[in-house]
Amino acid sequence: MLEHIQNNDFINIITGRRSVRLYDENIPIPKEELQAIIQEASLAPSSANIQPWRVIVVHSPEGKSKLRPLVQFNTQQNDTSAAMLVIVGDTQSELYVEEIYNTAVEQGKMPKDVRDKQVTQIMSMFPHIPRDLKIEIAKIDASLFAMQLMLVARAHGYDTNPMAGFERDQVIRTFDLDDERYVPVMILSIGKAKEEGHQSVRLPSERITFWR
Repeated sequence: MLEHIQNNDFINIITGRRSVRLYDENIPIPKEELQAIIQEASLAPSSANIQPWRVIVVHSPEGKSKLRPLVQFNTQQNDTSAAMLVIVGDTQSELYVEEIYNTAVEQGKMPKDVRDKQVTQIMSMFPHIPRDLKIEIAKIDASLFAMQLMLVARAHGYDTNPMAGFERDQVIRTFDLDDERYVPVMILSIGKAKEEGHQSVRLPSERITFWR
């Protein structure tokens, strides 16, 4: 999908993105396509390539019913979207380091000696990082993933809305995950817009840039 996007198309994806709050309930996203969107978004960068993002895909009526009281200011997105994507950070993502780096060697993307050196360095450091720093790292990396997911969704013809207003202290347990390990980052609604999102204003680049 993404390899066919031209430069102008990509600019249009960025400039045409809107935060959509009302979706067409009659247009679902096939599971295979949503999985492909998540896979393509996973090309986002992360610290030491440990990819700490995880996604709870809330798409069933039962799942949305459980989520609804936790997103009281965003129930319209919950009720009409094809899915609500709860983006969480995994504070134990170093558990996947060997799998990731072994696969890189198997696919010819990394020499084995480089793999051995990097895995040793990562595993000598990450397991001992304080939890609050692990949370910060996971949130930064998962936010990069979330932004990329919004753009990938747009490339697939769907719309999204990022949400920070939800019950963070409840959402992980509600979907039967370990809230000591996983930390909530944001929720993305995704679907086909029923009403186009409003354009918004951004500060000009010269107002946000410091040249030294």
